[in-house]
Parts: sequence; structure tokens; C-alpha cells
Amino acid sequence: MKTVTLIGKPGCHLCDVARDVIVRVCDEVGAAWEEKDINQDQELYRAYWEQIPVVLVDGRQHDFWRVDPDRLRRALTE
Repeated sequence: MKTVTLIGKPGCHLCDVARDVIVRVCDEVGAAWEEKDINQDQELYRAYWEQIPVVLVDGRQHDFWRVDPDRLRRALTE
């Protein structure tokens, strides 16, 4: 089973939208997901602060800013 990680921050509208897409797609395909606050991790902050929300699939960057549900679904089922 693959794991999706959402890297974002509180109060981020795009992060809220990305979370909704991730929850829907992960529930549909049976994938796990987690969320990390960029403000709580200096390494994540340095790497991604200009790109949030950032989506990782099994630790590798998949998307940033906007999450395409079809593209995420394909990444989780292939």
C-alpha cells in the first residue's frame, strides 16, 4: 500500500483543497495518508516553503500547489 503525505500549514486555503482531494482519492483506492505541518519541521520548510501544499507519494514529490485527482489516482494504482 502506498502512502500519501501532504505538507502544508494551518490557514492555507490551497492546503485545505489538497487535503479534500487526497482524502477522497485515498479512501477510494485504499491508500494511507498523513499530514505534516511545514512550520514544525525546518528541513521541510527549507525544501518546500514556496511550493505548499506539497504532495509526496511514498516519500517522493508528486505535486505541489494543486492536486489533480486523476493523476494522484494513477500514481496510487500503478
